[in-house]
Amino acid sequence: LLSSGTATAKENAAIVLHCLAVNDNNKIAIANAGAIRPLIDLLSSGTATAKENAAGALKNLAVNENNKIAIANAGAIRPLIALLSSGTATA
Repeated sequence: LLSSGTATAKENAAIVLHCLAVNDNNKIAIANAGAIRPLIDLLSSGTATAKENAAGALKNLAVNENNKIAIANAGAIRPLIALLSSGTATA
């Protein structure tokens, strides 16, 4: 859904991952399932809500040391910096 769903489906998928990524085991499972790249893609191409939800999910995933490296290596730094100037109040 993060890659091919409707805008609303992407927003919902990202917020669910945001919520699930609070759990340490889920942080690993979500990263291993390949969610990091689609979440990063949403930072640039999603709706404002999808961007907020994707940023929140990445924030929670980044608590895990291995995920920090994976998120950076997947190219999240530039889109996250872009959100600083163009994002919403919560993204």
